[in-house]
Amino acid sequence: MRLTDPHGLHARPAAAVARAAAGHDAEVWLTDLGSGRGPVAARSLSAVATLGAGHRALVRVEATGPDAAAAVGEVAAVLTGGATVAETATTSSSGRPAAAGSGLDVALGPAVVVRAGVSLDGYDAGPVETELDRSSSAAVTTSEALAAIGRAGDADTGAVLAAQRLLLEDPSVLDDVVADIRGGTPAPHAWRQRLDAVAAGLEQLPDPYQRERATDVRSVRDRLLRALTGTEEPAAGPGPGVLVVHELDAATAATVDATRTAGIVDVTGGPTGHGAIVARARGIPLLTGAGSAADGLRDGQVVAFDARSGELWVDPDDATRRDVEQRIGRRTTERAAVLERAAEPAVTRGGRRVPVLANVASLAEAEAAAAWADGSGLVRTELLFGGPGRPGVDEQERVLREVVAAFGERPVTVRSWDVGADKPLPFFPRVAEENPALGARGIRMIGTTAEPLLVEQLRAVCRVAASHPLRLMFPMVTTRGEVDDALRLLEDAAAAETGAVPPGLEVGIMIEVPAAALSVAEVARGLDFVSIGTNDLTQYVTAADRGNPAVGHLAAGVSPAVLRLIGQVVDERPDGVEVSVCGDLASRPAVVHDLLRLGVDELSCAPAVVPEVKAAVRACD
Repeated sequence: MRLTDPHGLHARPAAAVARAAAGHDAEVWLTDLGSGRGPVAARSLSAVATLGAGHRALVRVEATGPDAAAAVGEVAAVLTGGATVAETATTSSSGRPAAAGSGLDVALGPAVVVRAGVSLDGYDAGPVETELDRSSSAAVTTSEALAAIGRAGDADTGAVLAAQRLLLEDPSVLDDVVADIRGGTPAPHAWRQRLDAVAAGLEQLPDPYQRERATDVRSVRDRLLRALTGTEEPAAGPGPGVLVVHELDAATAATVDATRTAGIVDVTGGPTGHGAIVARARGIPLLTGAGSAADGLRDGQVVAFDARSGELWVDPDDATRRDVEQRIGRRTTERAAVLERAAEPAVTRGGRRVPVLANVASLAEAEAAAAWADGSGLVRTELLFGGPGRPGVDEQERVLREVVAAFGERPVTVRSWDVGADKPLPFFPRVAEENPALGARGIRMIGTTAEPLLVEQLRAVCRVAASHPLRLMFPMVTTRGEVDDALRLLEDAAAAETGAVPPGLEVGIMIEVPAAALSVAEVARGLDFVSIGTNDLTQYVTAADRGNPAVGHLAAGVSPAVLRLIGQVVDERPDGVEVSVCGDLASRPAVVHDLLRLGVDELSCAPAVVPEVKAAVRACD
């Protein structure tokens, strides 16, 4: 079977494979048929991650034991569907300009240096049984600490740290650690040498994204060694400054005090490391891959950087400091001006009001977005309910009510399950497909074994819509027949819950498939709205997989052909049907003028850029 995750078997899908294999009475083995690496034990997170299988790799799954068939089926479903929340990252490194984020991307202040590694000098080793007890206790302490950090963060941070915790339970690592300790090796030395070997294996992989997962292993290693040696976790320093780390890990990025940290300089880490992703999500200015220029920094030494240009200054002279301070001043003023009006309606110079909503994937995101956004134009239910267990109707109703409550009386748009391609559901095994992006995803689950799952979701939506205005949209529509089938299922679900479709429930579809864009007058007939998902629409129009770095640039830009299709959708929509854009183009302030010029009624963007998108609307004539 072929792997569908854009980054292959990195930490989180590898963790999902290990969990799936561990749930069966069977021994499961994976082999990368392209590279010849393997077989490796599927129960071992480290073994699966260091297999190095990349996007579209052909992997063989084999098993022995009483549950062999079931184990192969579940592991295969994870491999072909993935089990991770899609990540996004911008480039930010020394010498390489970064895409402008939602906050400041320039910093100046005294360096607060966190030294790499943990010293084992002075560790007083005990008898073998004592060392085994210390090892077990430290693993539990470390796992609990990571779990607490994960609970306090967003869904992505929690998923990253959950994968790190699984490494502490990896049987191949644990067995080797126990064997080393029984052979006379002190617990800290046993853990360090075994986790260093895992990190070294990851660093030998050809894919740069997978190589950066070694940071996660070293992060677990150091936290565990501190627990074993009684060393305190490093603090962010006594006062405000620029945090300098050898390698930024997700736990550090999630716990650093953003109010006292002017920025973070990551000496060796890359822009797609989990620590970088978490820091950017928290709005902390970040420079990655700073290299030797930052490696020798001392506490208190003045440091400055501009992540947009990739510049780093150590002990800047007066002229440079003034220049950096001016940059900070300009961008602070720009940001403050944008934030000052972030909660106000977005009205063009010509007096046209344009709703700017937020795309959300968790309750935490909804609560944060509610401070600025005019509602939610996209609730990603496959991420909202993307845990390991299948949510029932009652659970879905409860969570949807919480999301709705976060926005008060403002509109909330629920997207029905968009299962497939890079948006899997770990609790729903899928049939392996040669090209999942063009396969059974989204609304195409109607008529398959996944249909009951959709019906349960529609029942929960009807319950919520009976007491609060709600919008529902079906993704991946191609034909009018699919729309009619979806409406029939909705009527059946409503009949079971509310007697009829609640009058406050507006129904629409996503326009992601070129065929739907070209026939919008037919597919959207009788509906309330259409929402254009420009990520997939661009991918299909340009015939370029947005997760494939070899052709991703074709799907990353603003395609004139896609803009032309958006204009055609606006022009040819049925009377009374509103047009929204909820894809990446709506999150780009520079593209807002083009979208409004084409006649788009509404924009739904990433929560962090709602203030900038509103400002872009106000700048339009």
